[in-house]
Amino acid sequence: MTPERGMSMALALARRGLGRTGSNPSVGCIIARGNRVLGRGRTAEGGRPHAETRALDDAILRYGAEAVRGATAFVTLEPCAHHGHTPPCTNALIAAGIVRVVAPFPDPDTRVAGKGFDMLREAGIDVVIGPGAQVASALLAPYLRMRRENRPVVTLKLATTLDGKIATRTGESQWITGADSRRRVHLLRAQADAILVGIGTVLADDPSLNVRLPGMEAASPVPVIADRALRTPPNARVMARRNAVIVGDAASHPDRADALRTMGATVAQAAPDAGAAALIATIAAQGHGSIFCEGGGRLAASLIREACIDRLVWFSGGIVLGAQARNALDTLGIDRLADAPRFRQASIETIGSDTLEYWTREEEMI
Repeated sequence: MTPERGMSMALALARRGLGRTGSNPSVGCIIARGNRVLGRGRTAEGGRPHAETRALDDAILRYGAEAVRGATAFVTLEPCAHHGHTPPCTNALIAAGIVRVVAPFPDPDTRVAGKGFDMLREAGIDVVIGPGAQVASALLAPYLRMRRENRPVVTLKLATTLDGKIATRTGESQWITGADSRRRVHLLRAQADAILVGIGTVLADDPSLNVRLPGMEAASPVPVIADRALRTPPNARVMARRNAVIVGDAASHPDRADALRTMGATVAQAAPDAGAAALIATIAAQGHGSIFCEGGGRLAASLIREACIDRLVWFSGGIVLGAQARNALDTLGIDRLADAPRFRQASIETIGSDTLEYWTREEEMI
């Protein structure tokens, strides 16, 4: 099996775990001998066990320990080399008799950072670095960003009319885009660690902020609400999940904070004048490397003004509503084109009768 083929299969496994592995990266691993796949594994939900040990266990269960000796492991990130909650994956690969490890690049975690590859080489294992690096970089962008820069990847989702509106002047918004687009949004939610909205969205729409695709309910991201004055109602639908994070000024509103904590929420203190960058830093401190923002317009505009948005996911339906309708974004205060935030189109596709565009910031993401 070629390094490219094996890595492609491992990356497909890793993609299935996005948003489900906590602060650990979603890694995929294929154990193969020749063109025969012996075992498959990806990082377990919650982050443990790791992909390598799960793939080895799968291969040994199917074909026995002797079949694994002399095999190749295709892993979407350098195997760990440190003792954490589990022993190093490098030890497991060495003990199993793996003779070659293929990976896209080193793990930027300072506890690993090439040490895993060194341990494998010292054990006589052939290490091949590079296959799948571009795809793996995009897939692991939130983890890589957190390790290298200590900040998350933030994606803003917008669903608008052709003229950039999200509702009529009376507030009617269901539905600007079609059912296929809404299903895609739920898939995107499932791939994120946290889903962020402002208090205005909670009060206006009372959203559940979960994943409502058959069999994927457990992949719902942690709901985060930007709520300066802690106005989130304790009986809001999102509170029924008992894992919401409310970012606001708890010190000024202790009774409201206690009521939200009683409902299972985490209340993260934020200064009354905290901006968007401080909000994102607070969310990152909760361990979330991939944040999926669904509005509303004021929050979205503040994130764009402070250059917090890395990716735009823009759905547009084929209708127009005119000047009196509600805008997708609040004011940005831009007088000159030279001051406007710029994004680069990454892809465009048709979903039913809608259009979906992916955009990234002009700067390199990682």
